[in-house]
Amino acid sequence: MLRELRPALVLLALFTALCGLGYPLLMTELGRALFPVQAEGSLIRRADGSVVGSALIAQGFVGDGYFQPRPSAAGNGYDAGASSGSNLGPTSAPLINRVKNEAERLEASAMAPVPVDMVTTSGSGLDPHITPEAARYQIPRIARARGMEEAALRALVDRHTEGRLLGVIGEPRVNVLLLNLTLDGQGK
Repeated sequence: MLRELRPALVLLALFTALCGLGYPLLMTELGRALFPVQAEGSLIRRADGSVVGSALIAQGFVGDGYFQPRPSAAGNGYDAGASSGSNLGPTSAPLINRVKNEAERLEASAMAPVPVDMVTTSGSGLDPHITPEAARYQIPRIARARGMEEAALRALVDRHTEGRLLGVIGEPRVNVLLLNLTLDGQGK
């Protein structure tokens, strides 16, 4: 019986080593070689090398002088460990009430129609991007808080607006973290 089991056990050990260790290590190293920034989490660093955040995960900003991202669906802020959608449907009373209350609060402070992405979460609940319209919506508040000209902020938003991939895929978007870092004079 040992003679019958030996080839099966040898193949099991071989394929476990190849598929369970060799292939993942090879793909990890290949990813690091070809896409070093993405393989490390698309981290954004200050000039001194300290990590500020990731270009792929939203984070909240405190104060009127900062652009705000979409609301988070994660229960405790923008915690990537709690990433998920809310799973509330379009007829859900809690969702309708939350969106309505947030829209009323924002409209009262800006006296302008609120872009939909300022009151709704993304699918993951951690999308770091907002629409250019949502960024422009926030310009008057930020200009007042920072004592800046609105035209300078509009130009900054325009510089940070990423277009569609290959000109057709997706929608124009603005990365809030990169925009705020530039606003603070720490970004590109």
